[in-house]
Amino acid sequence: MKKTVLPVIQIFFLFIVTCNACSANNNDNEKNKDTVKILSYNVRNCRGMDNITSYQRVANIINRIAPEVVALQELDSATQRSNGIVVLDQLSSLTSMYKTFGASIDYQGGKYGIGILTKEKPINWKVVALPGREERRSLLIVELNDYFICCTHFSLTEEDRISSVDIINNSLQNFSKPIFLAGDFNADPESQVIKSIENKWYILNDPLQPTIPSSSPKKCIDFIFASNYNGYTFETIQTVVEQEYVASDHLPVWVEVRIK
Repeated sequence: MKKTVLPVIQIFFLFIVTCNACSANNNDNEKNKDTVKILSYNVRNCRGMDNITSYQRVANIINRIAPEVVALQELDSATQRSNGIVVLDQLSSLTSMYKTFGASIDYQGGKYGIGILTKEKPINWKVVALPGREERRSLLIVELNDYFICCTHFSLTEEDRISSVDIINNSLQNFSKPIFLAGDFNADPESQVIKSIENKWYILNDPLQPTIPSSSPKKCIDFIFASNYNGYTFETIQTVVEQEYVASDHLPVWVEVRIK
């Protein structure tokens, strides 16, 4: 009888341990589903402050941070300046992420604009034109399974930036999923532009952490926002400005955020 009872007890405890492990894995999966890491980076065509163009250097930064989504600004696509290279293609290949390009202008035989990298294959995407007196600007919208990620690079002109806020809000107001907006807004935290955005968006990154110029950062003009008008709330778990002084004239900024 003793020989029979001992294995039964062992099996019972093994069953309990296995159930607990499954429960923990389910909790982790649920947590991961509700948590996203977002990186915003103005890469200046991957031309560093040492005037060396290195796609691998920028890709290494992205890979080390390991975000689910990346909003990128200042990307050449098959221009003379980039020697016919599509910059986003290079970064996509080196990071093993899906790419979506949004052209803002025609430039030197190719295109120039913004882009988004995602670990998950996009469901859909579109480009919305934004004003820019020195050059046209754009908003790139990418739909994923659980949320939208948007990328932009605002004009250098104050009036254009203010107008862009209204265009973005009107373009996104009917979306039912959580929405994230990231990019180079060419405006500091106390500006009218950022205050206007805050009427319908949460700032997820820390605006007291400067992002430009990379060699001696003095102000924050790179932001990551989440919409506050479609029923979702957000908790910033972590926000970091990477001290990457050479790879671009901007510092990369990322957040890890929980969707509630």
